[in-house]
Amino acid sequence: MDLLPILLGLGCAVGLILVADGLRRRPPGTPTTRTRQRWTSADRTRLLAAIVAGFAAAAATRWPVAALLTAAAVWALPRVLGPDREHTRAIARIEAIATWAELLRDTLSSAAGLEQAITATAPVTPQPIRPQVQALAGAVRGGARLPDALRAFAADLADPTADLVVRALTQAAGYHGGQLSQCLTSLAATARELAGIRMRVATKRAATRTAARVITGTSVAMVAGLILLNRGFLAPYRSVTGQLVLLVVGAVFAGGFWWLARASRVPQPPRVLSADQPGQVA
Repeated sequence: MDLLPILLGLGCAVGLILVADGLRRRPPGTPTTRTRQRWTSADRTRLLAAIVAGFAAAAATRWPVAALLTAAAVWALPRVLGPDREHTRAIARIEAIATWAELLRDTLSSAAGLEQAITATAPVTPQPIRPQVQALAGAVRGGARLPDALRAFAADLADPTADLVVRALTQAAGYHGGQLSQCLTSLAATARELAGIRMRVATKRAATRTAARVITGTSVAMVAGLILLNRGFLAPYRSVTGQLVLLVVGAVFAGGFWWLARASRVPQPPRVLSADQPGQVA
């Protein structure tokens, strides 16, 4: 078996995966945060599984395009068809921001000031935003100006709900702190209402995700059945023309799965604050 076409096909698949990953739109944040989100241990495991699956498909079919499509499918389909972890994290983050706003409100009555309230709430902040709040408290203890520390905090979270809290805290640190407790109460209620809305939207879009799983399972079962039970039906794909046709078919399926994934995703609302000045409306 000539391994050169297979290696070239796998190299092309890896290149396409990296290009698609680089073109994906991500919320703004610090470079360290974006890198950590992009290449987690799960991503590395998925990439290794994609390469192994590509070689397995090449050994079973001796088709470079089959190796390419299999590697791309193993890489992309778990994220497209699996549980929407990003939505789950977003809901948990919104709920955590609401709880932190309530903690700040309750702590302000006994704290000497806003900086002390932030420091006091850092150890008991809900886990989804605790590292960011602890970093904010550390910056305040280190002598950083509160508006600058809040600017870094907003950039790290990159969440529209957090922007609302940051703007209220920034105004309280300046000239408009008289109504902060009432404002934090209102923001906490708004955040919980937003989390409820996102949950209802996600529930309605779950049917699209289920349809994508059914279509994928049917397609994979049909291809596996043909390979195992009726290879003669796939004989025309052994030629160069057949490989090109198979590539086109794979591209059509990839476009369909991309559309299904996009239709089932809950869009992130626009941020309230600009990336450079969280005290200003974008």
